[in-house]
Amino acid sequence: MKSYPRMLVLGIVAVAIAACSSGPAATTSAPSPSAAATPAATATAGPTATAAPEAVELRLAHSYQDEQPQVRCGAQVIADEVAAADVGLTIELFGASVLGPDADRIASVQAGDIDMDIQGASALAAIYAPISAVDGAFVFEDSEHMYNYFSGDASTPLKEGFYEATGVTILGGWNTGARQFTANVPIRTPEDLEGLRMRFPPTPTFLLNAEAMGAEAVEVAFEELFLALQQGTVDGQENPLTNIQSNNLTEVQDVLSMSSHQLSSNAVIIGPVWDDLNADQQAALSTAVESAMVQEPECVTETEAEILEEWRANDTIEIVEDVDREAFRARAEPHLRAEFTPEQIEVLDAIRSVVE
Repeated sequence: MKSYPRMLVLGIVAVAIAACSSGPAATTSAPSPSAAATPAATATAGPTATAAPEAVELRLAHSYQDEQPQVRCGAQVIADEVAAADVGLTIELFGASVLGPDADRIASVQAGDIDMDIQGASALAAIYAPISAVDGAFVFEDSEHMYNYFSGDASTPLKEGFYEATGVTILGGWNTGARQFTANVPIRTPEDLEGLRMRFPPTPTFLLNAEAMGAEAVEVAFEELFLALQQGTVDGQENPLTNIQSNNLTEVQDVLSMSSHQLSSNAVIIGPVWDDLNADQQAALSTAVESAMVQEPECVTETEAEILEEWRANDTIEIVEDVDREAFRARAEPHLRAEFTPEQIEVLDAIRSVVE
């Protein structure tokens, strides 16, 4: 990805000059191993100046559109703050899955073909199953809870286990929005799900969440969801507000029930190139990710407030606020603990320890 010139011939040149000169022989030592990080200085009669490290450019991939909070206040913040740090490191963004779908990009990060990526925990579970607990129903209370987990010591065992199993480093994580139910009837309690065919994403974690809350899950790809609702293939679905808006689901659903039953997650990951960065570059990148971990959820909150205000003003969809979240939680957590592996339960307990 980057190369560092080693001017080892300087010593030979010095010997040759000494052989042809009547004055004292000049001596030049070979570069030390630490000098490999900077270009060799040109031999002069005056003081030797040390050049800056060779510039490094990283490719950061994701699946989002530029106007989404995950980009505006997430990926772009990382790129901007790294550039401002002026440590010889820049980040180029590749969004909208132009470098491949989630599963392919994860493999590419492991192989070093893509440097960095932004992925949901459920997608990353394909290479390290315990991380799926991050996307469990009612695991996190709110964005602050998720921030405290990913920025604190509680997440260290998960990060270390993930690295040992995959060779990929988790730099941080953030909440991309709480998932809410939509249907043509209100959903206030688990009993209201009875008889409804609810679309859930086709991953083990999401399907387990559906089962835990008492829903009859139907697997439908997000790209096919609008048509499935329009044709009655499914009766309802669950998604963050930004996804509901972007896919115009309010055109085919009558009621939004604010269940906030799961916080959608993003993890920022980096492959083997992490070990090639110098200490200043690693510090700058870590600081930039930390800033994004704060700003991205704030953007999500602002965007969701604007969406709800617009829907209320235009009477776009009925909004049900009095959802009995405790009834859903009381049903979900025991089911998850019964179905989770011991490794997943360790992650769940670590998450809960931050808020308790």
